[in-house]
Amino acid sequence: MFTPKLVTTLRGYTRSQALADVTAGVIVGIVALPLAIAFAIASGVTPDRGLWTAIIAGFLISVFGGSRVQIGGPTGAFVVVVYGIVQRHGVNGLLIATIMAGVILIALGVARLGSAIKFIPRPLITGFTSGIAVIIFSSQINDLFGLAIETVPPAFFAKWRLYWANTGSINTSALLIAMLALGIIIGWPRVTRRIPGPFVALIATTLLVQWLHWPVETIGSRFGAITAAFPVFALPQLHWAQMQALLPAACTIALLCAIESLLSAVVADGMIGARHRSNVELVAQGIANVITPLFGGIPATGAIARTATNVKNGGRTPVAGIVHAFTLLLITLFAGQWAALIPMATLAAILVVVAYHMSEWRTFRSELRSPKSDVAILLLTFTLTVLVDLTVAIGAGIVLAALLFVRRMADATTVRKVSPTAHPGTALPGQSIPIGVDVYEISGPFFFGAAEKFRDTLALVAGTPKVLIVRLPEVSVIDATGLNALRDVMQRGRADGTLMLLSEVQPQPLAALQKSAQNDGVEAGLIFTTFPAALDHARQYLTA
Repeated sequence: MFTPKLVTTLRGYTRSQALADVTAGVIVGIVALPLAIAFAIASGVTPDRGLWTAIIAGFLISVFGGSRVQIGGPTGAFVVVVYGIVQRHGVNGLLIATIMAGVILIALGVARLGSAIKFIPRPLITGFTSGIAVIIFSSQINDLFGLAIETVPPAFFAKWRLYWANTGSINTSALLIAMLALGIIIGWPRVTRRIPGPFVALIATTLLVQWLHWPVETIGSRFGAITAAFPVFALPQLHWAQMQALLPAACTIALLCAIESLLSAVVADGMIGARHRSNVELVAQGIANVITPLFGGIPATGAIARTATNVKNGGRTPVAGIVHAFTLLLITLFAGQWAALIPMATLAAILVVVAYHMSEWRTFRSELRSPKSDVAILLLTFTLTVLVDLTVAIGAGIVLAALLFVRRMADATTVRKVSPTAHPGTALPGQSIPIGVDVYEISGPFFFGAAEKFRDTLALVAGTPKVLIVRLPEVSVIDATGLNALRDVMQRGRADGTLMLLSEVQPQPLAALQKSAQNDGVEAGLIFTTFPAALDHARQYLTA
């Protein structure tokens, strides 16, 4: 159940597959380089933290993961929540929140809740993903146009008002570099897909800026030189009060990590015809997010784009992910100091492309034609993500989705009165429902969302029947509220002189009713497995 895919795939490992994995790993490592730097800067931390996150977390996720081809590292999904944590609690708070999220992920995996992530509604995922894309795009306008803004406010509208007020300070050189980078990223795949477009754009624009000595802000001018030394192991300063304050953010990181990594694994499964181990994957994600912050790293998860690149270039085992991590390590150690020359406008262009692909605007547009309840979840989550906070957006979206689900399930449960005239399925041939007996039938799950409908329906009964038979042939599940509703009706019936019988009770409701009977609930002698048996008991009661 908890065997990493690396152990499984190394059995019968061939030389040809090793060559394919190494090739794919090197290519993905090159792809990950600009993304790791860009995501770190957009998250409000130094670029070296993004690089070491991609190296350490990428290695751990491949070694311990439950997917054959998953590539781990920092992703755009974390930009919003990480930036917010850094602004409120500093880098130390981010490290604590990431470790807490890792512990949550390990607990989810050990509890075998990996499959539970599939119950997150698709409109909710699309809503916050599109919202994150809008925020990433908005956060890059300053660097994209080279505006002279030292501090960009986090609030969405305040950010755009400040951009508009500074349109006169556009740096033409920065804008030209950004447009050139965008052109290369978009057009390079027509030349070749073997060398990643973002990497070509990064090299070309960096050389151009240095050659022409253009006045463009670079990583070095903003953050200083990037150290090539391996980060030092250090425990963050733990404060109980801060840990309590960071718990919601840690839960958000854990949920985002679980959703994105398992979605990526599912997409990869479809591409290679394999099946991932979701619980193993969650444990691996947890291990990575516990260990990486001890070296100054930021949250990491499975990256869909890098995983797809791995698959398209022949990667079929976790060896490719391990090679990707070592490729980044070599680049960082031997060429990391040159990363300080990269123009900020180039990184902004890379993130604009990431935001475009992340927006899923076609999916967003198609889901606007979904049922109104799904549209409400989509728009609520999207709006709250952009205007308020990602943690609030996910929480509100889940609550709304749960309430709408309860409403749908309640609407799917029907309570109706059975006609007094017998028909096949309601009585034995030739039998009819005697006068003084009312029969009602419940169809669908009988839980707290439908219990009130049952009470309301019985409240409309004209007169007081001597016997009330409640048929449950299509009730597959009942909860405590449903049991309480039956108990209330039975007790009110006793007070009014009405005997209530239950018939055709299915296994789960029967077990619940029998347990309730032992605790002074519904009497066991009034529960029948067939409707004719309940009808015979009603006749005997009427003639007694």
